[in-house]
Amino acid sequence: MNTVTAELFTPASDWSGRDDGPGPEHARWHSVVDTAAAPAEGAVHLIGYASDEGVERNGGRQGAAKGPEALRTALGSLAVHKASTLIDAGTVTTQNEDLEGSQRELSDRVRDLVSAQGAEGMTVVLGGGHETSFATHRGAYEAIGPMQVINFDAHFDLRSATRPTSGTPFRQIAGLVGDDFDYSVFGISKPNNTKVLFDTADELGVTTVLDTELAEMTVREAAERALATVEGDLPIHLSIDLDVLPAAVAPGVSAPAGFGVEYATLRAMVAAVASTGRVALLDVVELNPEFDVDNRTAKAAARLIDDAVVGAKLRR
Repeated sequence: MNTVTAELFTPASDWSGRDDGPGPEHARWHSVVDTAAAPAEGAVHLIGYASDEGVERNGGRQGAAKGPEALRTALGSLAVHKASTLIDAGTVTTQNEDLEGSQRELSDRVRDLVSAQGAEGMTVVLGGGHETSFATHRGAYEAIGPMQVINFDAHFDLRSATRPTSGTPFRQIAGLVGDDFDYSVFGISKPNNTKVLFDTADELGVTTVLDTELAEMTVREAAERALATVEGDLPIHLSIDLDVLPAAVAPGVSAPAGFGVEYATLRAMVAAVASTGRVALLDVVELNPEFDVDNRTAKAAARLIDDAVVGAKLRR
């Protein structure tokens, strides 16, 4: 391994969490995550992306680089009720301002994980700013080809820029995959996205559901709407930007929401998409532990990850 790659990547370390005793009846994430195993068919692979260079370039508040560590901590004590192969594949880190280099490193590692997991596995990426999503999608696309993308987010992240930021990932994905671009975004805040972004979304054929629209739906209606956008048989890239949640629920994000999508509604939509059994790639982004309160944002995110993993396993 060359020096640059070594600096960009840190192998997984042991997890910790509440310990109620030995045996599968007391299992929690920290007791079953394997930090030394090679990628495996049917496994749930976790990989961190410690980066907030894209957030800084986009004018957001920094701190998302500490997201992977906080997410692992929040996941660690969650109970495991059904045996799964959980493998921690380490963490990629943006060094200095080299976002592009770390994105390539993350793409390569995600490509290898998705290739190994087969149709029965899932790669979960712990971000990191939303610049995470271009790198993860590129890696998975190189492994398995076209995917449907569903993003829960207050922002389109379809900006045009001279270099990648946390606001450009889905525009970059559109450029990467061309006619294969299939993007739906739930939770868009109209006051926080300019007209040019709405126009770009229209031009690219994006399915857009506003936060105000979701507020008028029942939890069941929202889940059914999310399911309808991922009909078919393509693998799914599911992205969760935690700033889609109200600031009272998720204060620890790069750009707190003034309105947001209720947690129960978001959870139901995530679980519904996972229940298809086709989520090949999940990324959870924009957790900023520097501004979290009682770890509530990290805990909310961990529950969503657990629901996605459990929902997918039950269907499969």
